[in-house]
Amino acid sequence: MTETTDKQLNLKWHALADEEIRQFDAEGYLIVRGVLDPPTISKLLDAGDRLMASDRRENRQVSHSELYDSFRNCVAIDDGFVPLLTNEKILSIVVQLLGAHLQLMTSHLIYKHPDPPGTSKNARSPGWHRDYGSATKVLGNGVPRILLKCGYYLTDLSEPNSGATLVSPGSNHLVERIEIPAGQTDPINFVEPRLKPGDCLLFENRTWHAGAANLTTRIRKGIMFGYGYRWVMPMDYRTQSPDVLDKLSPLGRYLVSEPYQKTPEYRPGGGESPLADWCEQHGAPAVRPVS
Repeated sequence: MTETTDKQLNLKWHALADEEIRQFDAEGYLIVRGVLDPPTISKLLDAGDRLMASDRRENRQVSHSELYDSFRNCVAIDDGFVPLLTNEKILSIVVQLLGAHLQLMTSHLIYKHPDPPGTSKNARSPGWHRDYGSATKVLGNGVPRILLKCGYYLTDLSEPNSGATLVSPGSNHLVERIEIPAGQTDPINFVEPRLKPGDCLLFENRTWHAGAANLTTRIRKGIMFGYGYRWVMPMDYRTQSPDVLDKLSPLGRYLVSEPYQKTPEYRPGGGESPLADWCEQHGAPAVRPVS
């Protein structure tokens, strides 16, 4: 992975090696180490802990037997999450894997509490599934790649059964439901990522994944940012409020579906993407066909 800086966007370009792109296309996931430094992790933990300790109900989602506590569209709730929207390392990787015509689909702060004593290491919460289920319901299991999830982890998941997101390599190419052998919890081929604070797990909507048991005494803390094509409906917002737009850069406003450049004539998608020139400068396709 190499780096160069784009003056117009003032962002470094983190070039993926051809082998990394082939791996993601083949297996549906990629781990990027050390994306967040300790001061950034500390700020995000402060913001997350502050929200979780509040009595706020708006945008809050409690699920899976209350093991999970989370906030949807967290980028609009606390300024501490805003820099993740345009994190230069992850955004440049997403653009190389999905193309330049993107928008934010979701920003989801998720805390997974320890499982109750006696829970099996094979417990899965949630179970094996694909993301953006509404597309699967309409298009079936042959749904295309339309979304990339970027999971920033803020706590140590380097030991097994720490509540990491499990992934099944190659399941992004399945045109039927994933097969789980009789009497088993998991498919034959799955990976439990070993992650340090600041690492990021990327996976696409077609990649089957599940929540590993958290048999530690610690809360697993993470933030999922999802990016998708601009012609796909975002998952946890429809429009962002003027207060949110005012604190975003032009690139940030583009990524929450605001037009980047207003023109008198009709432009499909609302205008040019500020990321397209970035791609061209670094030899990456602005539109990337995916099989």
